Amino acid sequence: MIQERDGEISIRLEGAVAIVALNRPPHNHVTVELMRELADVLADIDAEPALRATVLAATGRSFCAGADFSAPAPTGGSPKGGINELYEEAVRLFAAKKPIVAAVQGAAIGAGLGLALVADFRVAAPEARFSANFVKLGFHPGFGISHTLPRVIGLQKATLMCLTGRRIKPDEALSWGLVDEVVPADQLRTAALALACELGENAPLAVQSTRATLREGLAAAVRAQTDKEFIEQARLRQTKDFAEGIRAVAERRPGNFTGT
Repeated sequence: MIQERDGEISIRLEGAVAIVALNRPPHNHVTVELMRELADVLADIDAEPALRATVLAATGRSFCAGADFSAPAPTGGSPKGGINELYEEAVRLFAAKKPIVAAVQGAAIGAGLGLALVADFRVAAPEARFSANFVKLGFHPGFGISHTLPRVIGLQKATLMCLTGRRIKPDEALSWGLVDEVVPADQLRTAALALACELGENAPLAVQSTRATLREGLAAAVRAQTDKEFIEQARLRQTKDFAEGIRAVAERRPGNFTGT
C-alpha cells in the first residue's frame, strides 16, 4: 500500500486522491532521478485500487522551470543507446493509467511545460506562466512537447509558442485550452483536489478505460517524438547559438544569434 511521505517527491492522501508534489524549491528543475522517482510513484498509484486520481503539485515559486542549464549536466542524465534517459522517464509518465490534475503556480517552462502536459487537466494560479522557451536557448523542444502541445492546443497555437518562446499567461492559456481553470493562488491545491475528487466519484474502471481510449497511442507517440527531439537537441547543443542562448537567458537579455 502506498504511504504518505516527504522528500523530493512528497505524497499526501485525501480519500481516493493522491497529492504528489515536487519538492525541490524554488524552481523544481527536472533531473532524470526526479522524473524516475515521479514515474515510480505514479506506477505505485496505478497499482493501488483505493486510489483513483492524482493531483500533481509543486512547492516553491515555480511548478517546474525545466532543466537547469547552469548545471554541468542539465538534465542529470546522459545519452544512453541514442536515447536520453530523461525522455525514457517522460514516456513512463505518459503511460500512467489513472487521471492526473496538475496544480500549476509560477513557471511551467521548457521541460516543466512538458511535465504539465502529462496531466489530463491543469488548474493554474494567476501567477502561472507557460512557455516552450527552447528557441531562446538555441535549442529544440523536448520532453515530447512537439507532439503533446499541438495535441492540446492545436498546431497553430503550438507553433506560435514553440517558434517565439513566448510566455503565456493563465487567462490566455484558459482560452486556448491549455488550462482548464484559473483560481487564486491560495485556492490552487483545493481546486485541483476538487476536480480530482470529481473524477474519483465515478466508476474507476470506466474512467480508466475511457481515458485509455482518449489517450490511445500517446506514450508510444511520445517515445517516437522524443527520439527525434533528442537527435535535434544533440546536434544543436554543439552550436555557437546554443552557447549564446544559455548566456542570454542567464543574463535576461535577447540572444545575439548568428545561425552558427
